[in-house]
Amino acid sequence: MAKPGLDGHDRGARIVSMGLRDAGYEVIYTGRRVTPAQIVSIAVQEDVDLIGLSILSGAHMPLFAKTLELLAEQGAGDIPVFGGGIIPPDDADRLKAMGVKEIFGPGTSLPTILAALAKHLPDDETE
Repeated sequence: MAKPGLDGHDRGARIVSMGLRDAGYEVIYTGRRVTPAQIVSIAVQEDVDLIGLSILSGAHMPLFAKTLELLAEQGAGDIPVFGGGIIPPDDADRLKAMGVKEIFGPGTSLPTILAALAKHLPDDETE
């Protein structure tokens, strides 16, 4: 789970991270104000199964695009990317067309997030 760009609001990302951890996921939270290059480097080094980006700053289009681009360059384009934050529906559709698997808006329940993410993981990932 990462907070790319200059967005300093991380309450939602921390809540989702804790919820995923409590549901049995191993979570690496990179913290705030990381670059797409840092996110991809950590993801490759840690051999992650999913990448979550939380963005409230309005910079979601370029930050998601750069993250997906760098993942592909590193041969890690198969890692599913999901996102959350303040993302308008039209932009969410554009992000999904770019390859983002799921977009979760404010107030999305943890069970909804868990059900959606489970579709993108092997069956044994949360055991």
